[in-house]
Amino acid sequence: MNHSLTEGSITGKLLTFALPLMVGNLLQQFYNIADTLIVGRFIGPEALAAVGSAYSLMVFLTSILLGLCMGSSAFFSIQYGKKDMDRLKNSMFLSFIMIGCVTLILNLIVFSGIDVIIRLLRIPSEITDMMRTYLMVIFAGITATFLYNFFANLLRAVGDSVTPLIFLAVSTILNIILDIAFVMGFHWGVRGAAVATVFSQYISGIGILLYYWFRFKELRPESRHLRWNPAVLKEITGLSFLTCVQQSIMNLGILMVQGLVNSFGTAVMAAFAAAVKIDSFAYMPVQDFGNAFSTFIAQNFGAGKKDRIRKGIRSAGFCSVAFSLFVSALVFLFARPLMTIFIDPSETAIISIGVGYLRIEGSFYFGIGILFLLYGFYRAVKKPFMSVVLTVISLGTRVFLAYALSPIPAIGVTGIWVAVPIGWILADTVGILYYLKNKKTLLTET
Repeated sequence: MNHSLTEGSITGKLLTFALPLMVGNLLQQFYNIADTLIVGRFIGPEALAAVGSAYSLMVFLTSILLGLCMGSSAFFSIQYGKKDMDRLKNSMFLSFIMIGCVTLILNLIVFSGIDVIIRLLRIPSEITDMMRTYLMVIFAGITATFLYNFFANLLRAVGDSVTPLIFLAVSTILNIILDIAFVMGFHWGVRGAAVATVFSQYISGIGILLYYWFRFKELRPESRHLRWNPAVLKEITGLSFLTCVQQSIMNLGILMVQGLVNSFGTAVMAAFAAAVKIDSFAYMPVQDFGNAFSTFIAQNFGAGKKDRIRKGIRSAGFCSVAFSLFVSALVFLFARPLMTIFIDPSETAIISIGVGYLRIEGSFYFGIGILFLLYGFYRAVKKPFMSVVLTVISLGTRVFLAYALSPIPAIGVTGIWVAVPIGWILADTVGILYYLKNKKTLLTET
């Protein structure tokens, strides 16, 4: 197995490694996109509002697991760059146990507190029952999310971004087929959409676990690796916990904004639910490019190749900004047709609200593109606290301005939209200045 990112063309390696991540994450969005599209078109706006709010909640919950997996992945990449396979396998074992325990705790919390969660989200009474029905099923997929993300991040850490894509593609296609069957064929409503999503998630989670075990024997921990190692666990926990905090803060802020959006009524909720899906598709590639960049930095950080890291920073920055500007132009120009994918054209008020959101956000995608690179860089050089700082700045600004501006009658819901790019750009400025001030010491492992 040779998936090293420490040799060869920097831009070529980055793009080759990043492309399957981009395609895979876009496919992963289809889990909820399929629910949103089919539910919105074949059940109605109320069901769309319920599924859209549930999506924001699930993103927050799964961000906890994703953050832990991403933090562990950075440690795996560093050990792989060092060619220290014993330490890598021991860290895999310890990380799996740790994140597995967190998954169990999350399951206990969400199932026992579902009614409290619905109240905190300020869900309108007319869709409360629908929301509860959807969540009771969708929460069952948390374990599947853990399995897929753990093994996907493990394989990506050693340079294999293709295998996770294959399993995700199969389960995404299955999800769409089951959505059509359960919602349009059997008329199971939002419950059917949730069942389709959860079943498909388990296909990808269990599938990638089995594939890793039988095809990547060189990564299997042996009995001597199944031991308690406080030093390794401390490093993994530090990286994983802070990455988890960063991801959770990011999505908690989004969840707080979702609660504010919900207070404006079903029409705004439905518009926001559809627009967020388009938004996610638009900047998801630069998010995944940031994750690929993080693996590149971590492997080279472990190998001690500082010059290659510096060249990689310049290459990644150019690629991310160029792509973001291109996507911004497309979203701005085609905002209305994109909204009609999810919303019936007759729902003109909902579509207009969504178009306003997309044109404001879409003009500043370069800001989130740079921010994802900064998150990935600081995680890879074992400074995840900076990712937390940048997230607090970005989301803190977003939440503060959203709650401050939206009550003003002349601004209203537009205040929620404009708060987002302001937060991105402020966080970018801080992250870049910190790098410029500390770049001589950041690339040296301590």
